Amino acid sequence: MWTFLSFRIRDFILFGLIAAVAATIRMSKKWHEAELGRQKAELKRIEAELKNLHNQINPHFLLNTLNNIYALIAFDADKAQQAVQDLSRLLRHLLYDNNQDFIPLDRELEFLKNYVALMKIRLSPNVDLQFHIDIPSENPIRVAPLIFISLFENAFKHGISPVKPSFIHIKIYSSGPDALSCSIENSYFPKQRNDISGSGIGLEQVQKRLDLIYPGKYEWTKGCDENATVYKSTITIHTTTK
Repeated sequence: MWTFLSFRIRDFILFGLIAAVAATIRMSKKWHEAELGRQKAELKRIEAELKNLHNQINPHFLLNTLNNIYALIAFDADKAQQAVQDLSRLLRHLLYDNNQDFIPLDRELEFLKNYVALMKIRLSPNVDLQFHIDIPSENPIRVAPLIFISLFENAFKHGISPVKPSFIHIKIYSSGPDALSCSIENSYFPKQRNDISGSGIGLEQVQKRLDLIYPGKYEWTKGCDENATVYKSTITIHTTTK
């Protein structure tokens, strides 16, 4: 009798263990499926937010550029024609490169050089504009398109005075094997609240894009000096070569 009972007890324990393991496997599978669903939903949310940010960049950038060309027409038609040609090159970049997740760094640098050339047309002699690029030739770095353009716009918006000496110093350089830095330092003339020239998404939009595209892979320092006369912003991102 005791032998029979011991076998029964053993069978009952084994059955319980098997049932527990099976239940654990089922729960683990359900949790895994739920986690995959959550990750897919999060990915779709991020993609939708990035798309929305891209849609905001284009009209914001184009409105600022068109305003600059409109101002040029009034006092220098030849420069305005040159500006239209420069704008056509910028539009080519916006139409074909902005829809990609990452593009070769060379193409993005060419876009930024064209943008600076377009902005330079309107500058008076009292503005010291410097733009330096220190990147190894034939580099394999790929970068999110238009990731720095709002910083450039911000410098031209707040860094120039129509009557006082001003400066904008920009440098893009390789700060490591897979690190890209953009440093902008400019004189600081904050706009009044009722001045909407160049208004748009600005630095908040830059922050959102960095968080979505380079989470945990960037550093950004920004702010004015102690006299609130100079503004400096430096972004370093750890890029991709794929």
